[in-house]
Amino acid sequence: MDLGTTYRQDFNSYKVQPVVVVRPLERQLVKKGKLDTVPTYTDDYRAWDIPKNKLYKPEQLYHPPAVKFGNSTTFQDDYIPQEIKPRQSFKPSLVVKHSTIPFTGNTSHRLDYVPHQLEFKFARPKEVYKPPNQSFENLTTHQCDFQGLVGETAKICRPVCTRVTPNAPFEGSTEFRESFQPWEMSPPAVKKVAEYVPPPGAMQSISTSRLDYVPLQVSRAVPIRPAAHRRRNSSPFQGKSTTKEDFPAWETCRQGIIKRQQQIPNPSGKFDGLSTFRSHYVPHELIPTGSCRPFSAALKSSAPFREMTTYSAEYTPKRQEICPASCPFPPGYVFESTNSQGHRFFRKIMPAVKAY
Repeated sequence: MDLGTTYRQDFNSYKVQPVVVVRPLERQLVKKGKLDTVPTYTDDYRAWDIPKNKLYKPEQLYHPPAVKFGNSTTFQDDYIPQEIKPRQSFKPSLVVKHSTIPFTGNTSHRLDYVPHQLEFKFARPKEVYKPPNQSFENLTTHQCDFQGLVGETAKICRPVCTRVTPNAPFEGSTEFRESFQPWEMSPPAVKKVAEYVPPPGAMQSISTSRLDYVPLQVSRAVPIRPAAHRRRNSSPFQGKSTTKEDFPAWETCRQGIIKRQQQIPNPSGKFDGLSTFRSHYVPHELIPTGSCRPFSAALKSSAPFREMTTYSAEYTPKRQEICPASCPFPPGYVFESTNSQGHRFFRKIMPAVKAY
C-alpha cells in the first residue's frame, strides 16, 4: 500500500512566513519634572459652612418611679370590674299541656274522604287449547331449502405415527455430535509471579513534616467576654405582684347537676294489651284493580303477502367509479412528483371555461 490519498495528490504545499505584529511599539514616557500630588477634586471643591439642623423630636417626659410598683398599668386604669350574672335561658319549657277536650277519633281522611262505587270487573274467559289437525312433519326451513352436495370425504393430513420400540438400543449419535467434533486445546499458560525481595537496610520513620516542623510554645487564649457579676441578695423573696394584690381569689363552688322533673306519671294499673291503633282502626274490604292491558291477540289477514319492501321499491343502483390509483396513468390527471417513500402525486385537470 502506497498510502496515497486525494488530499496528498491535489494539495500543493506553500512556504509560510511568520505573521508580522501589527500593534505599535510600546513607548515609555519619562518625565523629569516634579509630580504635583493635588487632585482635581481637592483643588476645585470648597467646603460650605452648613449649620446643624435642630431636632424636632419631642422631649421625653417619662420619669421612672422611685417606689417599687408605684405606677398603675393601663389595664388597672381602664378596666371596671363588673358582677358576673348567669345568662337567661331562651329555650322553651318542656311542660306538657294536657287538653280537657275528649278525643273523638276523627281525622282529616275520615271527614274529607268520599267513597266511590267501583265498576264491575270484566273477567276474561280462558282459552281452551286445541291441538292442530295436521301432523308435524319434523322439517325446518334449513332442512327443506338446504340440499347437501355430494363430495369426497376429507383426508387426514397428519403424518403416520410410527411408534418407537422401547427394546431397540439407542445409537448415541446425533447431528450435533457428527458435525461438531471436539478439538484438542492446549492448556492456558500460567504467568509466573516474581518473588518478593525486601529492600536492603532499615526503614527510617522520618517524614518531611517532622524534619521541617518546628514546635512553638503558644500561651492559651484569654476570653474577651466580661466577667459575670452576680448580685447576691440576702433578703427573702416577697412573692407579691400587682395581679395578686388587685385580684384576690374568689371562693367558688361547683354547680350541681340540673335534673328536670318528670311531667308524665308512670302507669300504676295492669296493661290491657289494647293499643290506640287497634281501638281506632276500621278494616276495609280490598277490591282488586282491573288490568288495562290490551288483549294479546294476533292479527290475521286474508290478503296474500306481497314480496315487496321499501328498499326494493325505492333503491336506485349507482354506478361504481374506478379508483384512479389503480391505473398507471389515470385519465383526467397529470403526474406531478414522487416523494421519498415512493408515493406518486397526480393533479386533476380542470376543464377550460369559455368566456361569454
